[in-house]
Amino acid sequence: MTSTGRVTQYHRDEFGLLFTRIAGGEPERRVVRYSPLGARSPEDSLAELTERELRELWERSQPSWTAPETGYRR
Repeated sequence: MTSTGRVTQYHRDEFGLLFTRIAGGEPERRVVRYSPLGARSPEDSLAELTERELRELWERSQPSWTAPETGYRR
């Protein structure tokens, strides 16, 4: 999982996360918008997330080809 680096008008209040699942065949890429509750820097706020919170973000994510962060590429 990495930050997509795409900046919106909500800079530091919200950022995109890019998930890549590599187990079980062809890699699957998914994107989700994330609003941190604690630290505002992407790296620090991600370090604060629990495994359960990361799973919840994955479940809310969308396929990479439907997201501007990835240029709508499959």
